[in-house]
Amino acid sequence: MERIFIVGYMGSGKTTVGKRLAKSLSLTFIDLDAYIQNRYRKSISELFTEKGEEEFRKIEREAVSEVAQFEDVVISTGGGAPCFFDNMEVMNRAGTTIYIRADPEELAARLLTSKNVRPLITGKPKEELIPFITQHLAQRERYYNMAQIVYHTERMMSKEEVHLTVSALEEQLKNRKK
Repeated sequence: MERIFIVGYMGSGKTTVGKRLAKSLSLTFIDLDAYIQNRYRKSISELFTEKGEEEFRKIEREAVSEVAQFEDVVISTGGGAPCFFDNMEVMNRAGTTIYIRADPEELAARLLTSKNVRPLITGKPKEELIPFITQHLAQRERYYNMAQIVYHTERMMSKEEVHLTVSALEEQLKNRKK
């Protein structure tokens, strides 16, 4: 039985890495945001707008508790999930946590080209994005750094770079089992 939680800031590559890691390890992949969207039949942006961040975080907490019971899964969380309530402790107790770490400049570049709607950065002009990410990441990193594995990625745009990241994570996961 295996549970792997992937945490990190929005745009860090949690979903991309999670899908590939799950496939490589023959595990089921779950994107926590998609799990929540399917349950509520609304996008994360709609839930944020309609319920506010506090209520959304309660929904997210419940979802973390649920998926922490699943077996043989790789779960990519939303960027804020580890930072509220006792979510990070729940994930650390339930399985192995991996923090995909990227620098603010790299995150900004990825987010500017992302097709996903990100409620926390909607409407922010390019020149405000790096300072915002830098400050926001500084607030969240103490939670992210509670992960059992921290993997720093400098660039992860090509398939080859994603493959190298997944291979490195597989090696670290094997080493933890020894």
